Amino acid sequence: MAYYISPGFLDKLSVHITKNYLNIPGVKVPLILGIHGRKGEGKSFQCELVYERMGVEVVHVSAGELESPDAGDPARLLRLRYREAGELVKVRGKMAVLMINDIDAGIGRVDQYTQYTVNTQLVNATLMNIADNPTNVQLPGSYELEPNPRIPIILTGNDFSTLYAPLIRDGRMEKFFWEPDHADRIGIVSGIFEVDSITRSDVETLVKTFEDQSIDFYSALRSRLYDEQVRKLIDEVGLEKISFRVVNSNEPPPEFHKPDFSLPHLIEMGNRLVREQQRIRELRLVEEYNQAFQNRRLGDVDRPAPVQTPRENKQPAPVGSPQPESAAKGQYFTYYGDERKPEPTHRANGQSQSHRSPADNSSSARKQANPVGNASANQDASAEVSRLINQGSRLGIEYVDRRRFRTGSWQVFGTFQNQQEAIAALNQCLSEHPDDYIRLVGIDPTSRRRVTETIVQRPNGKG
Repeated sequence: MAYYISPGFLDKLSVHITKNYLNIPGVKVPLILGIHGRKGEGKSFQCELVYERMGVEVVHVSAGELESPDAGDPARLLRLRYREAGELVKVRGKMAVLMINDIDAGIGRVDQYTQYTVNTQLVNATLMNIADNPTNVQLPGSYELEPNPRIPIILTGNDFSTLYAPLIRDGRMEKFFWEPDHADRIGIVSGIFEVDSITRSDVETLVKTFEDQSIDFYSALRSRLYDEQVRKLIDEVGLEKISFRVVNSNEPPPEFHKPDFSLPHLIEMGNRLVREQQRIRELRLVEEYNQAFQNRRLGDVDRPAPVQTPRENKQPAPVGSPQPESAAKGQYFTYYGDERKPEPTHRANGQSQSHRSPADNSSSARKQANPVGNASANQDASAEVSRLINQGSRLGIEYVDRRRFRTGSWQVFGTFQNQQEAIAALNQCLSEHPDDYIRLVGIDPTSRRRVTETIVQRPNGKG
């Protein structure tokens, strides 16, 4: 099976590896290449294909090895693996690389709940030290005068903004955002189904049908087609005997016939996978099981999570009316040591009640550029909130930036059942994300399924 290698990916990786083995006078070459992008787009697999084609030796480090009960072990492991790659260069006379997969899962800090340990600091410091002194990497307790070979380091991950900023600066790390274009997707999917004799036109139709899916979706789709034959094998052998038949048997391995790879059948199975994905997004059971996650936002590192105080037993104010200042101050609080300070909240008309940061002021200025249009948009959004709450739905507020809008990677701002809280939260979301898409999601509280999705703000400032 001849898998497809993206020309752009091949060019970037081959140039980086080769450049690190050349002595170019007066040129400082970054040692680390960071390949980042959406999950499931085949970053690691494309790297393996390039290594195989170039004949490069690879020493792997897993993100799970970057933490240990013993302080200093992961940093020592990095130095040891780096020197092992150098020994491969000396012994086999071939280029070698050190590859760390999913590094943001190992040392990335997603939010204020992510634990930042001594090992995380030491791993960051070790990678920076190796990048600055690639030919002088010593093991603890020993020192060798002979320089070790320079070994390029390849990192893969999804979101490098969660990494330590000095580590990913230019000069230490060269960044490459991997997002396969349409031609790449056609080539990769054609390679996945090459042995199945699927025509190129069917592959193009399949990719167009599921254009928002990542590359691993098509591998999972091909695997799903064999489920029927596996199920038939279990029925023939018996559930009690299948373990002995598959693992410890003198009989030849089971043979599987070619399943139905027709385009309608592929689309049918693909739609099943899509429905399973949607089901996970709709349930959001983590919010039901752990209330702390309702105030947890991706990338929110510095700001402590707001703590909601018990509500007073009062009748809610009319929809869209400004909240009393005393009630607003008693609704959300953030704790700093022993002193309790109110977190800035926003009135239903979009005005801030507390102190504003410069970012809030700039956001407010952008919103006031067209007060008539914004007022109309806010009224429409408030009316949509009232409609969803009054019909018994649970309201979800989600936002996404321009780049992630195309892939549908929405982030949850919060879910609400109280009308007044929902309107206050919506205005806060509009104020904090003036340049993002914002939508309202109606959720059936019984089946926990989405019943409606309405975009109330677009980056051009219109609702």
